[in-house]
Amino acid sequence: MLLPAAVYTTDTSGIITFYNKAAAELWGREPQIGKDEWCGSWKLYWPDGTHMEHDECPMAVTLREKQEVRGAEAIAERPDGSRVTFMPFPVLLRDSAGEVVGALNMLLDVSDRNKEEESSQRLAAIVESSDDAIISKDLTGTIRSWNKGAERIFGYEAEEMIGRSITVLIPFDRANEEPSIVDRIRKGERIDHYETVRLRKDGSRIHVSLTVSPVKNSSGRVIGASKIARDITEKKENEDRILMLMREVNHRVKNQYAVILSMIRETSNRTGDTAEFEQRVRERIMALARSHDLLVHAEWRGATVSDLIMAQVRPFGTEDSITMSGPLIVLQPNAVQYLGIAFHELATNSAKYGVFSAERGNITVDWHVGEEGQSFYLAWTESGGPPVKLGRKQGFGKTVLERVTPLSLGGEGILGTSSNRIVWTVRAPMENIAATII
Repeated sequence: MLLPAAVYTTDTSGIITFYNKAAAELWGREPQIGKDEWCGSWKLYWPDGTHMEHDECPMAVTLREKQEVRGAEAIAERPDGSRVTFMPFPVLLRDSAGEVVGALNMLLDVSDRNKEEESSQRLAAIVESSDDAIISKDLTGTIRSWNKGAERIFGYEAEEMIGRSITVLIPFDRANEEPSIVDRIRKGERIDHYETVRLRKDGSRIHVSLTVSPVKNSSGRVIGASKIARDITEKKENEDRILMLMREVNHRVKNQYAVILSMIRETSNRTGDTAEFEQRVRERIMALARSHDLLVHAEWRGATVSDLIMAQVRPFGTEDSITMSGPLIVLQPNAVQYLGIAFHELATNSAKYGVFSAERGNITVDWHVGEEGQSFYLAWTESGGPPVKLGRKQGFGKTVLERVTPLSLGGEGILGTSSNRIVWTVRAPMENIAATII
């Protein structure tokens, strides 16, 4: 019997009377005709993997109950340990009088089908659980499937999108992208990691990375496409933020170079002592570095007035001698830099000649916003300490307080002194001072 399917016969007691080559290949052995019973398999198992006795197999039940058992699955183990899943189709053989004289069984190997079903089920589970949008469409752009990831990313339920055109998701200014994608898909090309912009249901735009693959029918003809869209909006925002920060850092570094060169020039003009020159330049660069550290920790968003003052006063170990009051203002990076230099010069002078050099006196720093929120005022007042003394009448510190810092902020500064009092005031437009007022 030259049948491609596995076929064998038994008598009424279940003794095998015939089997074909396909049956022997399925079993992985050649049973003994007239001796082996019910089935030529080495071992049998139920679909759940538990052992099945040979007299429990569908062929045995069919002969015993005289009723054909169809549609059941079983697993045959070969002598080499390999297993095959099959479906038996036993048929009772009858004589001319209708009496059962035996049975014929056809065994259909369904291992590949089961593997395909399992693979399809796994694939379906992956598609449904994916965080990415996985969408299929035909060559006209009509959406055929829409997973949970697509619902989450684009805001549309599957019922809203299946049957509609994919162009619903494409911004007007990118309408030319879809025809180009379809042309490439028709040619059987795959498109990997194509970054673009798409629309959500609420009209907002999101950045996505698309991978588009052709879908073919059984004859190999392209009939559609599958799309995987990954939301990369956060990634693009981070890239833009990093780029902005790099530009900001580049700008600030150049600005600081100019400030450092100015420090060197002004300091060298006012001291002839090399050691003193080196020390003052080092101290002033360190003051710039402290301001810079505050900006770095805040990702260049700025620093509060009080944090900046304490950063410049802390190296002198005199935090307890200073009192601060004013609204919580986050300074712009430029204001942090120039006010930081001014606070350093004031603290340095106090450490040499004023309150910070003695155990008496106090320093108060007050700031407020005036003129309907348009102007910033700050006053550094040092009183009750040793007799007032400034380092040099026209030193770098005085230049910073009266010219460099105020002018850099678009405002004005005044340094006033009396016998036991130093007051530095600065006024500037808020637009040049504050990043945020909390």
